[in-house]
Amino acid sequence: MFTFVSGNLALDFAGTVKARTGSFDDALDAPSALADWLVAAELLDHAPDCDAATLDRAVRLREAAYRMAVAVSLGEPLAEADRRIVNDCAAGELPAISLRPDGTVTRSGTPAAALTAIARSAIELLGSSATIKECGRPECTRLYVDASRGGTRRWCDMTICGNRVKSAAFRARHAE
Repeated sequence: MFTFVSGNLALDFAGTVKARTGSFDDALDAPSALADWLVAAELLDHAPDCDAATLDRAVRLREAAYRMAVAVSLGEPLAEADRRIVNDCAAGELPAISLRPDGTVTRSGTPAAALTAIARSAIELLGSSATIKECGRPECTRLYVDASRGGTRRWCDMTICGNRVKSAAFRARHAE
């Protein structure tokens, strides 16, 4: 249901909107979807109780992080309102982690703590020299960290978007 292909937690969170042009395909359409994403992202082991206010805060964080990442990718200044949202979310407590006797990790906390981890991930990324790009498939607006040799990565995920672009190009060549 959720994909984690961006190379950064905050960008994966922003990627819960699969398309921002045309149709707005939002995977976080209910508080329960946010709870499921927090577990899928391995921020928490068990789905927390999320309410509409928590979802609203999460969406505000997601959209601010997305706009800031786009600004960084374009070399533009960050909007003060977006910076404030991310910094406010980053100021909270993080989820608690501990090591079990069998060597596995357990993660617990509130949805707010998980949002703090996402905001801190955004700050670390946006304050770094990492290269942020948007997927090269026109229908996809996911952002990702390009850590490829030579900075040549073109798609958020080769198996999804890259394959679709290459298949379409192949069909177009052979239809002529």
